[in-house]
Amino acid sequence: MTEFASYPSLEDRAVVISGGASGIGESLVRHFAAQGARVGFVDIADQQGRALAAELAEAGQTVRFTPCDVTDTEAFQSAIAGFAQAHGAARVLVNNAAHDQRHDWAAVTPAYWDERMAVNLKHAFFAIQAVAPGMARQGGGSIINFGSISWMIMTPSIPLYETAKAAMHGLTRSMARELGRSGIRVNSLVPGAVMTPRQLELWITPEDLEQIEAQQALPGHLAPQDCARMALFLAADDSRMITGQHFLVDAGWANT
Repeated sequence: MTEFASYPSLEDRAVVISGGASGIGESLVRHFAAQGARVGFVDIADQQGRALAAELAEAGQTVRFTPCDVTDTEAFQSAIAGFAQAHGAARVLVNNAAHDQRHDWAAVTPAYWDERMAVNLKHAFFAIQAVAPGMARQGGGSIINFGSISWMIMTPSIPLYETAKAAMHGLTRSMARELGRSGIRVNSLVPGAVMTPRQLELWITPEDLEQIEAQQALPGHLAPQDCARMALFLAADDSRMITGQHFLVDAGWANT
């Protein structure tokens, strides 16, 4: 990562990341830790999370993992409080956790609707609620909500995921206004087709890779680190006057 930017303002800054054990989340944890930040992250993948935290701690970085299901609001807010005790109150929150399970809209039940909203939207609001007072006491902070271009390009078979991710934009705009006078910035990071192991194992075929590249303005394919580097910028003081905005990392695919 030495060929890319470093951000002095992130050194020793307390960062909270949800869904940090794999995929984009793992890259976020690695990139923030490499900047010298004090990183706390949660995930339901206990073994992967512990292994990542141990690896980075062995390398001399400050990383703490708490196994947690973000749909359990009380447990998630408790984990955030635990990170604050260990690292100090968060100055950065990255609401990354999500689950893009395919589903048939005609078969959706009220219970399944609630479950999908919980894993893709609700936790982000309650994480903001948990960190905002501490950020305000410190004079400010940065909150990064992960969106998705899926609803912009009308991806089939994930209507509830798309609904939640579109709502992330509303959450970003509204909370940017609510928290701005406390010096807290709120922005959305909106990935395109990122080639995580999960996507490649479950959904993406060789034919899909060709079609995705044809839709993008840029050649090649997105990797988790492309999102992580944008997150570093949005978290750092370099972006101190940017809030309420949506940043697409999609190689020029979606038309907003």
